[in-house]
Amino acid sequence: MSNISSAFQNGKAFIPFITCGDPDLGTTADCIREMVKNGADLIELGIPFSDPTAEGPVIQSANTRALAGGVTTDKIFEMVRELRKEISIPMVFMTYANVVFSYGTDSFLEKCKDIHIDGLILPDLPFEEKKEFHPQCIQSGIDLISLIAPTSSGRISMIAKEAEGFIYVVSSLGVTGTRSEITTDLESIISVIRKNTSVPCAIGFGISTPEQARKMAQLSDGAIVGSAIIKLLAKYGKNAPLYVGSFVKSMKDAILSNG
Repeated sequence: MSNISSAFQNGKAFIPFITCGDPDLGTTADCIREMVKNGADLIELGIPFSDPTAEGPVIQSANTRALAGGVTTDKIFEMVRELRKEISIPMVFMTYANVVFSYGTDSFLEKCKDIHIDGLILPDLPFEEKKEFHPQCIQSGIDLISLIAPTSSGRISMIAKEAEGFIYVVSSLGVTGTRSEITTDLESIISVIRKNTSVPCAIGFGISTPEQARKMAQLSDGAIVGSAIIKLLAKYGKNAPLYVGSFVKSMKDAILSNG
């Protein structure tokens, strides 16, 4: 339905996340350009929300900074519209159900279609309530990305069978953030997914080093990294894009080293 499958056609995918508007949208756009230049296969764009329940302190702080700087959903739409003149790789929005509801679901998804957003991730949307958004997503040609967590247990096969775009496999319990070690039995989760769908799956939450990215990509079809990138933005501000590009290259190189 969308362009997301293309991100997984050339081996393992690297998927960076960025909070739009931290510290400003010009810096966000420059970071995205550097991500693409350095091998990103799909980019996850965070639309800031005042109560991002799935996020740890690093990304929560990024949300706060972006909102304080005056970012709005409409301004993010316009940034993506401009980027689409030069960038063709898949991009997905990650935000919260209330952001979409308050904007107006139909209007939000029509805008997404207009600017060629390929998918939508709503971490606070339970699988059982996806009907609140899924019909409109289908109508707009937007993949509603499913999340599978360690707590999904008996629901993994059910979620996998209905998945589209790609499956976001949550590596650890809790919120986003860098972790020194990921101890979840991800192999058994991926095994159940593989038995129930051919939709690719990528692992996120807690990945911050090339070695972690390599391991996660060996298990799945790709790795998602957010907090480690946001830390670079917090440290370097408007000077972050080159550092972000270098980081993305190191992660993509590590994933490709799987052979």
